[in-house]
Amino acid sequence: MPTFDNASPSTPLSNPASISYHPLEDDDTVPQLPPFYSPRPIPVSRAISELDLNSLHITHPAFGQELQSAQENPQDSDHESSLQSDQELPGLVSPQITPPSTPGTGTQTPSHPHRHVPKSVPVDSSAPNGGCGNKKPHLLPKLPDVNCVVRARIPTTIGGSGTEMFLHLYQNSEDNKEHLAIVFGNSIRSKSLDKVRPGETEMDRLIRGAYTGRLYPGRTSSKAADGKGDNVDEKKEPPLVRIHSECYTGETVWSARCDCGEQLDEAARLMSLPGSGGGVIIYLRQEGRGIGLGEKLKAYNLQDLGNDTVEANLLLRHPADARSYGLATAMLVDLGMQDIRLLTNNPDKVRAVEGPNREIVVKERVAMIPLAWRGTKGIRSAEVGGYLKTKIEKMGHMLQMNEGS
Repeated sequence: MPTFDNASPSTPLSNPASISYHPLEDDDTVPQLPPFYSPRPIPVSRAISELDLNSLHITHPAFGQELQSAQENPQDSDHESSLQSDQELPGLVSPQITPPSTPGTGTQTPSHPHRHVPKSVPVDSSAPNGGCGNKKPHLLPKLPDVNCVVRARIPTTIGGSGTEMFLHLYQNSEDNKEHLAIVFGNSIRSKSLDKVRPGETEMDRLIRGAYTGRLYPGRTSSKAADGKGDNVDEKKEPPLVRIHSECYTGETVWSARCDCGEQLDEAARLMSLPGSGGGVIIYLRQEGRGIGLGEKLKAYNLQDLGNDTVEANLLLRHPADARSYGLATAMLVDLGMQDIRLLTNNPDKVRAVEGPNREIVVKERVAMIPLAWRGTKGIRSAEVGGYLKTKIEKMGHMLQMNEGS
């Protein structure tokens, strides 16, 4: 403890400059910080007995390369050896939680974000072994009516390259929710948006986004001044499409119970890559796999009591998955889609998105391998490990396939 010369409890300090500080030799204790300082992080054990993750038998090539490299370099340090022993699990379980972010805020992508492009797997829902699973989802007999009310240009920070996208807001005949289409590229336009509406002026069309080219101060016509309209991207292959259901917890409040935020960011990254031709993210307002946010939070409490995500929904008397994709199909048709490449691990979604009369045809399925499984950062937590395990074992998600990265 410090000692002060020329000072005593009964004598006032007339000259503060005369005070000298002499620390005691054995005073090596860390002083207590005020409560507004952040506490020092506490290490968390990686051992999670309730998840038998080794039973997944994941055969992703990235893991084989890492293990082979470890065997070829036996002179590694003790620290590296301890890391290799932990790699028995495919990165699903880790004490570090890296929460997802929304598109444009730089989700944890590899240090070279343009290198990783997942391979496509050809699918054919009309064939018994077409790579679309064995289930036949219940489809609406008729697609709902959809109408694009407004679109606006959104500059983003995706990849730090100034990528722009157009946000389309839709109304429909089935519910009162505002579903969205996030469109990358200039070749994809909404038929219902471009349709001339009775009594509207040119300024009305500009305000609701029914214009070609770019807006600028003083523009008065919805048609481009040069008459050429938008620069249409060359269509080399079917556009990339992601059907994404709203997840407030995973996209907004940094939840590590699921990988929804990471998947949304990864879809945006892939569609903004140079030469990708853009793509569409259909953003459906069906929170909690269709049960709503309130019921989803109840399901979280049931999961903390020992149930998985499917069991929790069933205990609340909800289907394991209450989502539907008829609106997504109708929105894709409105955007001029026909043949697409679908970014998903869910085989049921392939058949459901195609519609009752195959209005949309999924030519290829593009896998969404979790970032942590690819050796990059991504979301790492016990909860997301159990979540992915359940999706594979109980919901048939195709995450065990040997897909290149």
